[in-house]
Amino acid sequence: MNDAKYIGLRAKLVEELVSKGITDRKVLDAINVIPRHLFLDPVFRDKFAYQDAAFPIGEGQTISQPYTVAYQTELLQIKKGSKVLEIGTGSGYQTAVLCQLGVKVHSIERQKNLFNNAKLFLNQNGYRAHLYFGDGFKGKPAFAPFDGIIVTCGAPYVPDELKYQLTVGGRMVIPVGEQDVQQMKVIVRLEEEVFEEKTYGNFKFVPMLKNIKN
Repeated sequence: MNDAKYIGLRAKLVEELVSKGITDRKVLDAINVIPRHLFLDPVFRDKFAYQDAAFPIGEGQTISQPYTVAYQTELLQIKKGSKVLEIGTGSGYQTAVLCQLGVKVHSIERQKNLFNNAKLFLNQNGYRAHLYFGDGFKGKPAFAPFDGIIVTCGAPYVPDELKYQLTVGGRMVIPVGEQDVQQMKVIVRLEEEVFEEKTYGNFKFVPMLKNIKN
């Protein structure tokens, strides 16, 4: 998993992320050790795995740009041992970053093929996460509350069902918008019925899906 060539490419990627403003050392260290090339088809690994760019993974979905992964994870402000809900497992790369940070991860994927592939890959490579095939808009109330919720697809709105699955003091990082570009938002649950919302930069995500039959 840690062939010398890829170690060097990851180090360069981390330098690039630092130059773009990522400062959380734990997040950078996680990205520095996770073999992103293994999340891509072998044909594309050498050329695209450590570029700071999103890349198609099938089913109309993408593996997120490393900067976006680092940025969202940094905004989440999680600690080791935190319980986090991820909406949109995709390739499993963001899931692996969270696992590397020592987080207890629950992750939902709406595309059955991606769910099956991610579950197999993550288990085979030692990333221990609870993975579910289902509707991310509904979250996972049976395992709530969560210290953090990270949404890795563009939501048309902030789902109330997700907000109320945060613990008091918990944070949700979610890109919101129905157009091609979404605004990154952070929702903090201050009290049982009191939420604070802050808006950050613009990003481009694939849309958040529900009611898909596979």
